[in-house]
Amino acid sequence: MSRIYFVVFLISIYLVLDVYVFLALRSITEGMNPIWRRAILIGYWVVSIVSLTGVLLYRQIDPKLLGNLRLYITTFFFVLFIGKLFSTVFLLLEDIRRGVTWLANLFPFVEEKHSTSRSDFMQKTALIAGAIPVATMSFGIISGAHDYRVRKRTIHSPNLPKAFDGIRIAQISDIHTGSFFNKIAVAGGVDLLNAQKPDIAFFTGDLVNNRSEEAKDYLDIFKKVSAPLGVFSVMGNHDYGDYTSWSSPQAKQTDINNLHEMHRYMGYDLLLNENRTLKVDGEEIAILGCENWGEGRFSKYGDMKQTVVGTDEKPFKLLLSHDPSHWDAQIRVEYPEIDLMLAGHTHGMQFGIEIGNFRWSPAKYRYKQWADLYQEGNQSLYVNRGYGFIGYPGRIGILPEITILELKKS
Repeated sequence: MSRIYFVVFLISIYLVLDVYVFLALRSITEGMNPIWRRAILIGYWVVSIVSLTGVLLYRQIDPKLLGNLRLYITTFFFVLFIGKLFSTVFLLLEDIRRGVTWLANLFPFVEEKHSTSRSDFMQKTALIAGAIPVATMSFGIISGAHDYRVRKRTIHSPNLPKAFDGIRIAQISDIHTGSFFNKIAVAGGVDLLNAQKPDIAFFTGDLVNNRSEEAKDYLDIFKKVSAPLGVFSVMGNHDYGDYTSWSSPQAKQTDINNLHEMHRYMGYDLLLNENRTLKVDGEEIAILGCENWGEGRFSKYGDMKQTVVGTDEKPFKLLLSHDPSHWDAQIRVEYPEIDLMLAGHTHGMQFGIEIGNFRWSPAKYRYKQWADLYQEGNQSLYVNRGYGFIGYPGRIGILPEITILELKKS
């Protein structure tokens, strides 16, 4: 019932914004050719009605057959909503100014003249302000969603064995197959990864949004990720099915087991609170994989005590753990012997600015470590910006990432 109330509330707000913006549009098109003006005004309502109809029919659309249609509906509605919200802010400011002017004229000896040209200017400004986020978000879907970037970093460690000096690591994270709509572009990203010729590859969780079935059409694409020393993976918070409903606990566990099998089908060595020893020229390092462990409300399936069993004698330890908050909350405090941790999870919020070494995203207000390389003493953390996306099917500024890390002995 609460969901119904929320939908009714959201649609009511949308309609209020609709009318508010329409009145401004009607006002500034008064001098246009009548045919063009009529086409613009009718087109405005056609687009709004189509958007609202899609939202009302959302629950009747079978996600198994038309999952992408549901994604398009929510995205279309959200983009229009944001655009109209921006326009309304400017229109509201102008109406407040006009209201203050009207009240001032009620007092004697005070006369404020209403400027029609100023009102027209503010209405046009409001519509432009609404068009900018619509255009930006549309570009983020068309161009940013699959604009894969290879980001290279070098990490130095005194504990790295000489045999591993110069080893090249590839990392991807947060694939979210349930959100994809362009298989050719997704496959192109995998080709780009393989072209880097990494020695070892890691996937740090979130293969799906909610259910294992989302990944079926993409398994053969990600199966192509290859590296001579192996491909290792862990689970992310979305992989446990915690954000959808299940008919029974058994059904949920069965789906998790299916996901485990999918990792094996792709040739990924899935680490479930366990570790592997990697040997090169007689020297060894430990690859540790912890199940999802997130600070705060996020799930804590991870068990580091179990994960590190048998690794005491290994000189260099590399940990795969999906959520970067795990680093400060537990790893740096209780496991200072972990030399390098690879994480993902944040997506860089799929929105931000990166120019040279300057980096900003709203994600920084939620996560202390939200993208790229962080170092404290001899410990390092790399946070991948994510390969896929969820919610908004695009990226603005914070582009999808393929990480290439070179390990060097300091």
